[in-house]
Amino acid sequence: MVSISTRVGKRKIEEPVMLASGILDETSGSILRSLESGAGISVTKSIGTEERKGYSTPIVSVIKTGMLNAVGLANPGIDAFLEEFTEVEKKDRIAVSIFGKDSEEFSYLAKRVEEAGFGIVELNLSCPHVQGFGSEVGQDPELVEDIIAEIRGKTNLQIWAKLTPNVTDLIEIARAAEKADAYVLINTLKATGVDIYSRNFLLSNKIGGYSGPGIKPVALRAVYDVFRETGKDIIGVGGISDWSDAIEFFLLGAKAVQVGTGIYYEDYAIFRKINEGISNYLEQEKFSSLDEIIGLMVRK
Repeated sequence: MVSISTRVGKRKIEEPVMLASGILDETSGSILRSLESGAGISVTKSIGTEERKGYSTPIVSVIKTGMLNAVGLANPGIDAFLEEFTEVEKKDRIAVSIFGKDSEEFSYLAKRVEEAGFGIVELNLSCPHVQGFGSEVGQDPELVEDIIAEIRGKTNLQIWAKLTPNVTDLIEIARAAEKADAYVLINTLKATGVDIYSRNFLLSNKIGGYSGPGIKPVALRAVYDVFRETGKDIIGVGGISDWSDAIEFFLLGAKAVQVGTGIYYEDYAIFRKINEGISNYLEQEKFSSLDEIIGLMVRK
């Protein structure tokens, strides 16, 4: 039997396929269902200090090569979120995504998350369509460094930094985030879409994030560049819809992968299908463990 278990930071993860943040709602039921369907770790929707209603509809549009979305970081706020998860017993397999405008807000949220019994926090430094949050924060190397240092100094959480591809120099941002336990690469690409008959934008916010199969080459390039330059643990995300996509990320240095938009095509079954495909690939190619192929094409 081959082993598909992996290790990200100090965490051993039995299944290397995770639920990406944002594709499902913030309820405990949907998160638990993804875990029961084969996700090794499930990442929640991004949570802020207070409730946000987000943008008015339309907030999602399916296009030929994937999906556009501009939800607007809608979330119930940290108090309501933690209340929803009070009785959940699988907190060790849930990473809480958080967003804020500065290191003080990120630190406050991280401490609340740790006090509630969670062990992993994913920092949303990359949402491309909300002013004052996400990629606007994640484009500032000094602020990124301060946020991670603050959380590192005040909690014992595992810190995953989800970085934005919407920058000129991703390596500069990655180096600023080097005190994180892992990088999550990448978030959606800043994009827009038009309906030529109504002559309206596809999204109410006009600008949104582009996800799905079309962004995979960009995500692969980011994983390759950052792994080659830093050697740090990476979780690859962007355009993964089957097991062969996941293998590409592993070969370029990712130690685990996340699936988001792919759920739209395969529903929750996608986690188990990808895990099985990874196992079959390793067996057919005469590898005994996933670890043997991680970064294989970069180490040559």
